[in-house]
Amino acid sequence: MKKLPVTWVAWLLIVALMATSVVSVITGPMQLPALASMQTVWNALTHSGGAVLAQHEQTVILQLRLPRLLLALLVGGLLAQCGAVMQGLFRNPLADPGITGVSTGAALGAVLCIACLPAAVALWMTPIAAFIGGLAATLTVYAFARSATYGTSVSVLLLAGIALSAFGGAAIGFLNYAADDRVLRDITLWQMGSLAGANFTNIIICATAFLLLGLVFQRQAQALNALALGEAEARYLGIAVERLKFGLIVLAAIGIGVSVAAAGIIGFVGLVVPHAVRLVTGPDHRSLLPLSALCGALLLALADLFARTQVTPAELPVGLVTALLGAPFFLSLLMRQRQKLGNL
Repeated sequence: MKKLPVTWVAWLLIVALMATSVVSVITGPMQLPALASMQTVWNALTHSGGAVLAQHEQTVILQLRLPRLLLALLVGGLLAQCGAVMQGLFRNPLADPGITGVSTGAALGAVLCIACLPAAVALWMTPIAAFIGGLAATLTVYAFARSATYGTSVSVLLLAGIALSAFGGAAIGFLNYAADDRVLRDITLWQMGSLAGANFTNIIICATAFLLLGLVFQRQAQALNALALGEAEARYLGIAVERLKFGLIVLAAIGIGVSVAAAGIIGFVGLVVPHAVRLVTGPDHRSLLPLSALCGALLLALADLFARTQVTPAELPVGLVTALLGAPFFLSLLMRQRQKLGNL
C-alpha cells in the first residue's frame, strides 16, 4: 500500500476532528443551532459576550455535551498513543495496550470498590481504585518478567500479563456472582465503558496525563524506531533498552489506568488506531505517535456520537460501539498477517 504524506493525513484528521466536534455539540435529543452553539462555547471559554441561547440550552452544551466531547478526545488520544507505544515496544502491530494486564487490573480495582463500598463512597473512589489496580497489575507483571541476569523478557511479560488477566477475570466473575442486583448493574455498566460521567476533575486529570505522556513518548520516538531493529541493534546504537522498557511500560500503564478510571473499559482503540495509521503513513514513531493521538480522539468522538444518538433518549455504552467497530478490523488484520505468512 502506498504511504500518504504525513502532513496531508494530519490536516485531514484535524479537519475531521473539528467537524465531528461541532456535530457532537449540536446533535442529541435536543437539536441546537450550530452557529449559536459555537458562539456559546466561545463565550464560555473567553468569558465574553452575552447569552445567545436559552439557559437550559446553554446548560446542555456546557455541562453535558462539551465535557463529554472533551473526555472522549482525551481518552481516545491516550489509548491510541499508549497502544502505539506498546506495539513499538513489543515489536508487534497486533499488541494491545492492555497486554500487560493493566486493563484487567484497573477493572478489578474498580469492581472491588463498587462491590465492597457504600454507593456514595464508591462513586468518587472508583476512579482512584481503577488507577491503583492498573498500576499494581503492571508492576506485578514487570516483576515477574524482570531478571537481574537476562533483563526483561518480552515473552515472559506477555505470558504473565495473560495469567494476571485470567486471574483478574476470575475475580471479577466471582464478585459479579456474589453481588446483589444494584451492584451487579453498576459493575456491568462500568465494564461496558461510558463517557456519561464526564466532569471537570476527570477532564483535568486526563488532559494532564495526555500532555505529559505525549511529550515523554515523543521524546522516545527515535528510541522506539531503534528498538524496531531489535534489542541488540538498539543497544549498539546507544539505547538503554532495559530502562526504556521499564519507563515506557509504566508510563503506558499510567495512561491506560487514567483512561479506564475516567471512562471504564473501552476496547480496540489502542489496538486498531496505531495499526491503521501505520498502514497509511508508515512505522516512523515520530509521526505515528501524534497521528495516532489525533485518530484515536476522532474515533472515540465518533463512537460516542453514535452511542448518544442511535437509541435516544437512552444511549449505548461507548465500549460496545468501539468493540463493534474494532472487532471486524482486528479480524482483517489477522487475515493480512496470515496472507503475509503464506507468501513467505
